[in-house]
Amino acid sequence: MNKKDSVIECRNLSKHFMDANRKISVFENLNLSIQSGETIAIMGASGSGKSTLLHLLGGLDTPTSGQVSVCGHDMAKLTQKKRGIVRNEHLGFVYQFHHLLPEFSALENVMMPLLIGREHKTAARNKATDILEQVGLGERLTHRPGQLSGGERQRAAIARALVTNPDCILADEPTGNLDEDTAIAVMNLFIALNQQQQTALIVVTHDRQVANMMQSTYHLKHGELQPLSN
Repeated sequence: MNKKDSVIECRNLSKHFMDANRKISVFENLNLSIQSGETIAIMGASGSGKSTLLHLLGGLDTPTSGQVSVCGHDMAKLTQKKRGIVRNEHLGFVYQFHHLLPEFSALENVMMPLLIGREHKTAARNKATDILEQVGLGERLTHRPGQLSGGERQRAAIARALVTNPDCILADEPTGNLDEDTAIAVMNLFIALNQQQQTALIVVTHDRQVANMMQSTYHLKHGELQPLSN
């Protein structure tokens, strides 16, 4: 993929829900293009549809109408199995809650996306160890999530998202459960890894300080996505 190509592109994206025979429109005809290495924040009030939009961009949900393309793949035209393959190859996900599996070590959690992608166990272990060292957890490889601090768990989740060297990270309130200092440290880590690997980064956040660290910010309000100045 050429670096000038869009990593994720949505065209005329709409999402509706039905509630007691009443149509609720989350947004209508949204258009957005994210390039390789680009960092953007999406802000908006609770219930404005930020997480819904992120799920659509990541192929975790299907739009009512419109198109989402991930590295040239029209997600709506793919089978569920193929969408999973595209997500695993091209995307990484980080959430407010780390979603690490408690019975596995940090190393085993980070190895999992590679093993799911049929990577050899030795190679998966080496790659997972390397990325954990990059995020400052080289001394915590064998620790389970319950033995890690909140910031360490979130860094392990970031390592898991990055271990496949994805084209884009989609992060939903990744600092929402962290204190201010830890939140800034986690975002600085995101930015450093973005610059090193040219991984695009889309962050849904309510925190203006976090949004200001991105190259551009959009505000989702009344179903429209408006650019804000950083």
